[in-house]
Amino acid sequence: ATVRSLSDFFLLLTLTGAGDELQNIKRGVIENADAILINKADGDNILPAKRLRNDFNQTLHCLTSPTPGWSPNAFLASALKGEGLEELWDVIGSFQTKMRGSGFFEQRRHVQVVNWMMSMVQEQLLMRFQRHPEVMECLPRLQAEVTAGTTPATAAAQTLLDLYLNNQEHKS
Repeated sequence: ATVRSLSDFFLLLTLTGAGDELQNIKRGVIENADAILINKADGDNILPAKRLRNDFNQTLHCLTSPTPGWSPNAFLASALKGEGLEELWDVIGSFQTKMRGSGFFEQRRHVQVVNWMMSMVQEQLLMRFQRHPEVMECLPRLQAEVTAGTTPATAAAQTLLDLYLNNQEHKS
């Protein structure tokens, strides 16, 4: 989901025989893909690659597209032979044209920059929280108590937040 929220076009790049066959790939990755490219579709690998493409296309057909107005598909490529890459580039161009025409491209960009902003806020808050002297002092004891089952995780979290927030109020 994080990658999806940061990208305009989500391409899942895979190949056959690498242990990442359709049944082993986490569904969440496929659900976020705008297209899937199966590389090394050449030589003895062409038939397994075509089967994998068909499996992916069947799966994609059953899922809700992460991009409204777009139907993801799987494609074959051979980097060795230079095949399939032009077709993929055309698909990406078609995606961009369609999304810009519908206004969804700009809408997604607006959401992306807000998500980026909030991510930076969260990162800074977490860093400040973790560096807070009272939190640093109390954290090992609370972790041990939570692990031992003597303090509920919710109570420990509240204690840490109170330590941090009370100190912040005094600075205001």
